[in-house]
Amino acid sequence: MIYFDNAATTRPDAESVSAALQYVQDAFFNPSALYREGFAVHKAIEEARRQLLRLLAPQGRHALLFAGSGTEADNQVLFSAARRGNLVTTEGEHAAVYEAAKELGKRGVEVRFAKLEKSGAVNAADLLAKVDAQTALVSVIHVNNETGAVNDVAALARAVKTKNARTLFHSDGVQAFGKIAFSLPAEIDFYTISAHKIGGVRGAAALAHKKGTALAPLLYGGGQEEGYRSGTENTFAVMQFAAAAKKRLEALPQHYQNAERLRNALLALLDKEFFTPLSDPSGSPFIFTVSARGLRGEVLQHMANERGLLVGTGSACSSRNRYSRVILACGIEEKMADGVLRLSFFGNESLEEAEKAAQILNACARELYAKTR
Repeated sequence: MIYFDNAATTRPDAESVSAALQYVQDAFFNPSALYREGFAVHKAIEEARRQLLRLLAPQGRHALLFAGSGTEADNQVLFSAARRGNLVTTEGEHAAVYEAAKELGKRGVEVRFAKLEKSGAVNAADLLAKVDAQTALVSVIHVNNETGAVNDVAALARAVKTKNARTLFHSDGVQAFGKIAFSLPAEIDFYTISAHKIGGVRGAAALAHKKGTALAPLLYGGGQEEGYRSGTENTFAVMQFAAAAKKRLEALPQHYQNAERLRNALLALLDKEFFTPLSDPSGSPFIFTVSARGLRGEVLQHMANERGLLVGTGSACSSRNRYSRVILACGIEEKMADGVLRLSFFGNESLEEAEKAAQILNACARELYAKTR
C-alpha cells in the first residue's frame, strides 16, 4: 500500500508510541491526584508542555494549553476573542475556523471573509482592507490544507497590528507545524497545532497563546490546564505528541527536501493530458493538489484505492461536499473542482512510491476517460 494522504492523518510514530505507553500501563495515574504518583504524571505533562514550547515558541512570550483536537483549539480562540466588533478571516480556512466563524455570524458578530489568490493564499490587500478599529480578531491559516499555499502569517500579523494594535491575531498552524521552519513572533497571539499531522496519535492538540492575552474556556469542570480546558488530561496522547514533535522537528530539513523530490517527481510523471497542477510551486511541498478536468476525483480515488494507492480529494473534514468551497474560492471552475485529488506526504516516502503512484493515477485516468467517452 502507498499512503499519500498525510494531510488527513499520519501513521503514529512507533518509537514515540512505545515511549509513551508507560502512561497507559504503569504511570496511569490521574495528574490531578495529590499523591506522589499522580504528581509525577503532572510533572511529566509539564515537561511535555515545555518541550513543545521550546520547539514552537522558544522566546518565552507564549504559554501552551493542551486540547483534544485542532478543531477544539480553533473554536476556543474564535469563541473567546471574537465576542465584540468584527471578525476577519479568509475564504481558505479549515472548517474548524470557517464554520465557527459562520456560527459567530448567526450570534450577531460581523464576519468578514477575505478573498483568495489562485494558489489558495489569502489576498493580503483584501484582508487588510477589511481590518478596522472594530476588528477584534483576525484568523489566517498558515498552510492551506487543500492546496498547500503558505500564508506569511508573521508579516500579516505585523500589518494587522500596525493598522489596529488592539486586534488579536490567530493562525491555524496544523499543516505547518513540523513541516515548515517557523518560530512564533510576538505579533501572533494564538497558534494551533495538532499531533496526528506529524506522527502523533489523534486526541491531542495544543494552543499556543501569548501570555496575558484574554482566553475563555470552552469546557468547565475540574479546572485543568489552568482553568482553560477542564477534563482529565490524556496523558498518553500528550506525552506521545511531545516525543513525536521533537523527532519530527529534528528531521524537518530532510523531510522537507524529500517532500520536494516527491512533489517534483509527480509533477513530471503525471500525464498532462489528464492532470493539471493546482498547487503553486511556492507552497508547502507536503501537499500536492491536482485536477483531472472532466473526471470525478472521487471516482479516481476509489479506483486508485483498489490498486493500492490512498490519496485524498481535499479536506477530509469536508469530504461530503462534491465541490470544495476552498478550491472554488481560488477561482477554479466546477469542472476542474470536480476532478481534484490531493496527494500529501509525511516526507519519508520513496521516489519509487511516487513513480508507482503516478503510474496508477495515469492508468486510472485513462480508463475512466475511455468509459466516459
